[in-house]
Amino acid sequence: MPMDADVQTHARTLALRSPDHLRVGPFTVRYNPNWSIKYANYAIPDQDAEPTPADLDALVAAFREHDRLPRLEFLPGSAPAVEPALLAAGFTVENRAPVMACAPDELLTPKPVESLTIAEPATGAEFDAAALVQHHGYGGTGEPEGGEAEWLRTAAAGGGVAAFATIDGVPVGAGGCSVPVDGLTELAGLAVADAYLRRGIGAALSAHLTATAFGRGCRVVWLEPGDADVERIYAAIGYRRVGEKLNISLDPA
Repeated sequence: MPMDADVQTHARTLALRSPDHLRVGPFTVRYNPNWSIKYANYAIPDQDAEPTPADLDALVAAFREHDRLPRLEFLPGSAPAVEPALLAAGFTVENRAPVMACAPDELLTPKPVESLTIAEPATGAEFDAAALVQHHGYGGTGEPEGGEAEWLRTAAAGGGVAAFATIDGVPVGAGGCSVPVDGLTELAGLAVADAYLRRGIGAALSAHLTATAFGRGCRVVWLEPGDADVERIYAAIGYRRVGEKLNISLDPA
């Protein structure tokens, strides 16, 4: 199976396993009741789905009913008929993001960062501190809703990875690798505190997460970089492009 098909299957399988997921026509909605951020709530079409206007109306209604932005994340090649149908229904493309992947023999070691310590959170306080770094790193203010810490705990307990980075005891970064499916895991939620950006922490944390996932039996780690600068960081430690993911949503107005 091509790597991009593996990635789509992994994402769809995790959505189907999520405890609060919804099935709406040919879509699986990954709904997080305790985490309203749009990146944690989205739909994935079935392989080769051909949704009708009624299917899309039902999908939008399901998102509205759960007070979430109607939104989808998927690799267009897995269901070519879906994007045209969404555009015709008024959805707007947010972006087309590269999908990158790394295999064990491709991972490179980044430069060390002085005084940086990376470990798996072990206590509730450490999971909460890691979640706070993620929350602020993705533009949140105040305290997180709880979804970040829950995601990290689930990843760590299910064979994935959670990581919490500190410098001299100060929280500076966090991230995780999702529960694996058939040897694939997604590196997600990587965040570095604003005051510690551009010091190599992101590369070091990414390499640690990736190496730990390989050590736990994963054969491929994949991810979606946030922008071109972030993509260069991942490329420098061995990640390569394997496809493109469509992020598309319906304007609340």
